[in-house]
Amino acid sequence: MRTETSASPLVVFRTGFGLMMLLSIVRFWAYGWIDKLYLQPDFHFSYRYFEWVRPPGQFTYALFIVAGLAAFCITIGYRYRLAMGTFFLSFTYIELIDKTTYLNHYYFISLLSLLLCFIPIPAGWAGARGCKVDRSYIRVLQVFVAVVYFYAGLAKLNSDWLLEAQPLAIWLPAKYSVPLLGDLLQQRWVHYAFAWGGAAYDLAIPFLLWWRPTRVLAFVLVVVFHVLTWVLFPIGMFPYIMIVSALIFFGPEVHDRIVGGLARIGRLWPSDGGRPSDGGRPSDGGRPSDGGRPSDGGRPSDGGRPSDGGIGKIQFVAITGMLILHLIFPFRYLLHPGELFWTEAGYRFSWRVMLMEKAGVATFTVQDQASARRVVVDNRNFLTVFQEKQMATQPDFLLQYAHHLADHYRQRGFTDPAVYVDSYVALNGRLSQRYVDPVIDLAAVDTDTPVTQWLMPFNDTIYGL
Repeated sequence: MRTETSASPLVVFRTGFGLMMLLSIVRFWAYGWIDKLYLQPDFHFSYRYFEWVRPPGQFTYALFIVAGLAAFCITIGYRYRLAMGTFFLSFTYIELIDKTTYLNHYYFISLLSLLLCFIPIPAGWAGARGCKVDRSYIRVLQVFVAVVYFYAGLAKLNSDWLLEAQPLAIWLPAKYSVPLLGDLLQQRWVHYAFAWGGAAYDLAIPFLLWWRPTRVLAFVLVVVFHVLTWVLFPIGMFPYIMIVSALIFFGPEVHDRIVGGLARIGRLWPSDGGRPSDGGRPSDGGRPSDGGRPSDGGRPSDGGRPSDGGIGKIQFVAITGMLILHLIFPFRYLLHPGELFWTEAGYRFSWRVMLMEKAGVATFTVQDQASARRVVVDNRNFLTVFQEKQMATQPDFLLQYAHHLADHYRQRGFTDPAVYVDSYVALNGRLSQRYVDPVIDLAAVDTDTPVTQWLMPFNDTIYGL
């Protein structure tokens, strides 16, 4: 059964999302990260199945300009569908260039921008308060945000986090210079308080936001929690993105007031006149359709909304598919053997936020099996400092780099290059141990080979989900 509600929550969400994305693009550019992360490296660690994605040289700046302009248009509600699709494609392409830059919230942004392509949100602000949308669209966004929190909480239910307060026990003492908190952060009980409190927060906050009597308190907790994490940890725009996203749980009356304020600002910008962007229905009679005659029931006459008043089939299939992916994909690690924190098979894209501190070193040797030639590789000749740090502790990075070295030295006269690595990794405060089996030629290992066949076994057990 179709239930309609004010479109204001969607308009506020669209505005907040666009603004956060615009600030993210500007921030990335201002810090010089485009050059540092995408132009300076000679080699990029690609995602599997996306090896074809390459940085377009100096045109990488143009790619960021496109993403920034799209984010600006999303913010003001101008050509929303086109802008959202453009942002999804440009932003996701940027993130696929090099998995060295992977962050959970970048993945969240890509998923969310794709989802928003299928959610009808009124354009602009001026007429948004008079538009109605199916309540299901708001519920979908609420579930999408809730899953990020709840799954992050489930991931914290492990023995390292709860019983050892790791890796917080490593990170927090280093924040001794933080005003007011610096001395407290040296205390062991504070590490446990942060660990247990963080797990409880992630598990409970979606339900506290959903329940009206606790919603305001929950939002205060959201703000306090994310401001605190921003102070303590360098996690970029993530805290602000989650604060803005949490507004979707508030009722239409709150968003109507916000939209009213935005509408006064909106007079400065071009828009689509407050017309629904494919799906929102004006409640005040709508715009005239043909010959100035009001369209049937105030519906947009451009056929943007399905004639039966419900969610269209394409929208339903797309949104349902994305929700299923969102719910199931994080559990793919169950298909892989070995300790997840050690092998990292299925670790990414699963909302496992700040659960590991891994430090490592990897020394590669390339030997031509057809001759006596042998080279000890200086990683700085191939990788940036940041890339080398990431490579040393992540199996898929190590394997991809080994294959790159084999190709490189094959081009320089090695007939049959074999690549070996002497590597050690320390995980969550444990003593370092050998990571990759040093007698295995990584150049001969296929990407389909389970990592447990060429990694050394983990000499401990981490209990949990």
